[in-house]
Amino acid sequence: MAELDIIKSRAKQALTIRTVTGELDDFLWDRGQRLVCNVEQICRLPELSRIGQGIDHFCLTAATCFSDAGLARHLQVPKAEAVSAKSNIDGGELLGLSTEVVTEKLAAVVEKSIIEKINRIITESGDHSTQQAEAMILSDARNLDDMGTTGIFNEFRRLIFAGKGISNILLSWERKKDYRYWHARLNKSFRFEQVRKLAEQRLSAAERFMSQLKFETQAHDLKQSAVNSAFV
Repeated sequence: MAELDIIKSRAKQALTIRTVTGELDDFLWDRGQRLVCNVEQICRLPELSRIGQGIDHFCLTAATCFSDAGLARHLQVPKAEAVSAKSNIDGGELLGLSTEVVTEKLAAVVEKSIIEKINRIITESGDHSTQQAEAMILSDARNLDDMGTTGIFNEFRRLIFAGKGISNILLSWERKKDYRYWHARLNKSFRFEQVRKLAEQRLSAAERFMSQLKFETQAHDLKQSAVNSAFV
């Protein structure tokens, strides 16, 4: 347990970055803790009972803590201006950067073979065809965080850092619905059916939130109040 605490401490250091104003930004570390929570609960699902003792919880937790370390490093390159920026680098490259950070940060903490397994989990979590249990769990944990109200918060943050307002956020949401983006994510992004069903429930909650946001930005309640007042 003490070894895992050291790993989490080093992950926190790797995921806490400096903003352009010089302030500490722990957004990615906060997300990392959510992912660890997701992973722990996914491992308890009855659907995972067929895997049982085959799950390496230590390496899985370590991989989860560092899974966004590549993004953190990418954002610290010169002229990086926003935590949401991902320009000129794809998901696979970000996972590759994460493994580099793992190797650097954990070389003096755990054995080389363990580091290699942690890195395999991170790398294969981006491979839809992987059969590695830990990678599938991490993948589902990450995808679940993109759904529901946590997903909305992540999207808000990305667009706000890009200088966009609520109208742009609503437009982005509507476009994703028109292109059946969320439908595709639900059908293709999850390896475990129970997690997919939870993602569907979270998406329904997000849709209710976005409907209310649209309702308020278009002042439908004020319009209705004005109409009602006219007949009093």
